[in-house]
Amino acid sequence: MLNVQTSSIKDVVKKEDHLKEVLTTLRSVVIGFSGGVDSAYLAYVANQVLGKKALCVTAISPSYPSFQRIETAEFVTRYSLHHLEVETSEIENPRYRENSSNRCYYCKSELFAKLQDLARIRGYDVVVDGTNYDDRKDFRPGRKAAKEYSVQSPLFEVQMTKLEIRELSRRSGLPTWDKPALPCLSSRFPYGTSISPEKLSVVDRGEEILRDFGFKVFRVRYHESLVRLEFSPKELPKALNVTMSAILNKRFKSLGFKFVTVDLEGYRSGSLNEVLPLHPSQD
Repeated sequence: MLNVQTSSIKDVVKKEDHLKEVLTTLRSVVIGFSGGVDSAYLAYVANQVLGKKALCVTAISPSYPSFQRIETAEFVTRYSLHHLEVETSEIENPRYRENSSNRCYYCKSELFAKLQDLARIRGYDVVVDGTNYDDRKDFRPGRKAAKEYSVQSPLFEVQMTKLEIRELSRRSGLPTWDKPALPCLSSRFPYGTSISPEKLSVVDRGEEILRDFGFKVFRVRYHESLVRLEFSPKELPKALNVTMSAILNKRFKSLGFKFVTVDLEGYRSGSLNEVLPLHPSQD
C-alpha cells in the first residue's frame, strides 16, 4: 500500500475520471509507450476508454533495455493493447552521440517525429506521452521537443503525480505499480562521454548481470575504463559483501572495464547531473 492518505483517495480517483474525460475528448491517440510506470498506466486507461483508437507505440533502439522489451510485450498481451514497435535512429545523430546535457531533446525529437508521421498515416488525431505532474520539477530537455511536435500530456494536464499514478495502478492490479524508474540506457553516461551502440550494449549486459543476482534498484554508470555501480541503500550491503564484490569485479571486468567500483553514496536519481550548475534532477 502506498502512502496516499485515505482522505485524498477520492481526489485521486477524481483525477482518474478527469483523465478519462480528457482521453474521450482527444478521440484517438498514439501513445509513446515505453512500458514504464507512467506510460503503462496511461496506455491501460486509454485502452479502456478508446479501445483500438488508442495505439501504443514502443520505440526500439540500442538505448532501450533488452529486458524492458520483454516486459512491455507481456504487458501488451495481458491487457490486449493495440500496439506497434518502431525503430528510432537517434544514435545516428552526432548531436545525440556527443551526449551533451540536452541529449534527451534529440532523442525525443526523433521519437515524436516518428509518432506524428504514424498518427498522420493511420488517421489518429493526437500524439500523447506519459509526462506526469511531478516532471515539471525536473530537468527534461525532451519537453521542448514535445512542444515543437504538439505532443499532449494527459497525466500532466490532470495534475496526476507519480505517487498517484502508482496508487491508481496498484488499485487496477497493474504489475508496473511498484516498478523502479528506468530511463533509457544513455542516461548511464556522464555528459560529454560519447555514446555508441557498443557502449550501450555493455551497459545493458551489465545491468542484466545485476538483475540476475536479484538486485532491484541500481544503475551501471559508464566512465570509460571505470564502471561505477549504484545500489539502493537497502541493497548496498549485499553488493559490498566480500564474496559478491569479488564476483561483480570479475563479471564487469569481463565486459571490458579495467576498474569496478561501488558508489558508497548509493543509488540516487540523476547522479550524473550533479556536475551541472543547477543540479537538476533527471536520471
